[in-house]
Amino acid sequence: MTKIKAPQSKCPVDYAFQRIGGKYKGRILWSLKDGVKRYGQLRRFISGITPKMLTQVLRELEEDELITRKVYLEIPPRVEYALTENGYKLIPSIEMISLWGQAQMQQHGIQGMELAEEEQGIITDIDE
Repeated sequence: MTKIKAPQSKCPVDYAFQRIGGKYKGRILWSLKDGVKRYGQLRRFISGITPKMLTQVLRELEEDELITRKVYLEIPPRVEYALTENGYKLIPSIEMISLWGQAQMQQHGIQGMELAEEEQGIITDIDE
């Protein structure tokens, strides 16, 4: 099956969002800001994503040179993901979008993830 490439955008904003837009890419990049993660750690961090979708999104981020994938030839096989230099350059922008989103949610009375999890007594550890 051949992947059909979309025409190159002449608008930098369109080009950027073609690379990092979508439901999961920003969250994956954000989760890798603190260091290397294995597939299972990413799957637990990104709620609601199917294994097939996670694999697809990771491949797209790798093709766009925003993350690296390192396979260890051992049994059982181990795969680790990390941000590339270009991926790290996106983190300040994602942080600004996060701050904007938090302010908008607060303004509209929408409870954020952190507060909702604290109130429910849910403790999550993504660095297992």
